[in-house]
Amino acid sequence: MTDTTPCKVAVIGAGIMGSAIATRLIETGQTVTVFDLDPAKVKALTDKGGLAAISIAEATRASDFVILSLNHASVVRAVVFGPEGVSAGADATKMLIDMSSIDPADTADMAARLATETGMKWVDCPLSGGVPGALAGRLTIMAGGEEADIERAYTVMHHLARNYTRMGPSGAGQTTKLINQLFCAVIFQAVAEATKLAEAGGVDPASIPAALAGGRADSSILQEFMTKFAARDYTPTGRIDNMLKDLDSLQAFALKTRTPLPMTGQVVEIHRLLCAAGLGGRDSAEMMRLLDGALS
Repeated sequence: MTDTTPCKVAVIGAGIMGSAIATRLIETGQTVTVFDLDPAKVKALTDKGGLAAISIAEATRASDFVILSLNHASVVRAVVFGPEGVSAGADATKMLIDMSSIDPADTADMAARLATETGMKWVDCPLSGGVPGALAGRLTIMAGGEEADIERAYTVMHHLARNYTRMGPSGAGQTTKLINQLFCAVIFQAVAEATKLAEAGGVDPASIPAALAGGRADSSILQEFMTKFAARDYTPTGRIDNMLKDLDSLQAFALKTRTPLPMTGQVVEIHRLLCAAGLGGRDSAEMMRLLDGALS
């Protein structure tokens, strides 16, 4: 039975995902302390019932669990080990839960260092499901770390996750997230190409998801995004440059492990092309511009 006692949680990073994570935790009755360099983002969460901290160390001292939602391993390292960072407020009673998507080796290295220097445990918990999943508590979370630590982290994660799985030791959650991103990137491209092919063949692309539902070609991306792609609906649901960041990490990991990824390599270059065309900050539906010959 899950413990219903409210948790004291710090959320470091109030971007799109961090804000959704903090909002969900506030709405489920947790005590949430927020730190971000952008005061407007912090205010948006304090208006919902969150607490503001003047430093990362202060947020850490006020909390039992510290959630990170950041973009790059270099940023995570600075936030954890920099002046007035997590390590400055850490002790063995606290736990760091990193929900960023970063390199598995960097994760294992930083987790070991934090435990050695402060006694604070680290669980990597990258996610899939985006903002809608976070707000509804329906995220898929792939966890890496010691079994007892992952079980303890569930005290917080059960408010956010529908599917929470231990994948192995520190860094294993991040490796699984890379695999998740491989699937997503390739399937997004496949859906874009299928949309274009349906249009060329005189078939309404919006009818395809229902027609293929339950078959081997079915997927949540097909169901959620083919209609969006067909409508050339570019409403932001995720940034192309964020996907490219994960794909670059994936390729670096594949290079280290000598793993051939020929199809993924082509999709990475398509993402790189879209970013070079100035579309990196936009939605994955922008793939349709490339197939339409209308990059701008």
